[in-house]
Amino acid sequence: MRIGFIGLGSMGLGMANNLAQAGLLHAVYNRTAAKTAAFAATAYTSPEALAANVDIVLLCVSADQDVLDIIAKIATTLTPGSIVVDMSTVSSQTAILAASILADKHAAFLDAPVSGGVEGAKNGTLAMMVGGDAAVLEQVRPVLAAMATRIVHIGPTGSGQATKAVNQVMCAGINQAVTEALAFGAAQGLAMDKVIEVVSGGASGNWFLQHRGITMTNGTFAPGFKLALHHKDLKICQSMAAQTGAAIPLSEQTLINYEQLMAEGFGDEDISALYRLKRP
Repeated sequence: MRIGFIGLGSMGLGMANNLAQAGLLHAVYNRTAAKTAAFAATAYTSPEALAANVDIVLLCVSADQDVLDIIAKIATTLTPGSIVVDMSTVSSQTAILAASILADKHAAFLDAPVSGGVEGAKNGTLAMMVGGDAAVLEQVRPVLAAMATRIVHIGPTGSGQATKAVNQVMCAGINQAVTEALAFGAAQGLAMDKVIEVVSGGASGNWFLQHRGITMTNGTFAPGFKLALHHKDLKICQSMAAQTGAAIPLSEQTLINYEQLMAEGFGDEDISALYRLKRP
């Protein structure tokens, strides 16, 4: 099977590198063509050209419209029997629409958003939540395993994205809790490196505290997960919650906080920049 990758952003670049190291990457496309130079794979100048020359298209872009634009383009050149795996974070409705467009071309579609941040993408340790045909997933599982250590079939098309929404709501709550707690500790005059070390090993320890605690308390907010992208994701969650009547007050507050930070020019920083609003 020939495999092509579209979207070499902060997440896609790491994932494509792992595919290349596993000898599974045959073609790449990125809007900024310079990023393709690092790969021995064939670099195409359009998504359509890439899709015409591979069996599996892997996609990782930023927003719903980006996904739909790419799907519309590659649908014109995909060969019947091709498989498209979208690892972007978008709405369930977008996933369902993409699957419908490709079904008309006799191509399969999986929505397979990931969690694990830039570190997970770089190290090939992502968690992947997959919606779509389970049999199609089994066809591509060996390919996805080069990028993710946990690959779970959730259910029908759109359920992968719905699960990612659960993840993003949880991330908002964790961000609120960790930034608030560390700001509280700093206000007590504690040695925060020691606080983070001991708390990380207890009942309240978590990935975000372990990986972002020291950097945020030192005033460093280099992106692992850009604040503006989490804001985009939480807007999707907000819309989903409104449709079902679910309450997500921590996410609603996080949206307000992110909008303030974005207005101050911090949208490209890591989500741990929320600490800016709380630190003493």
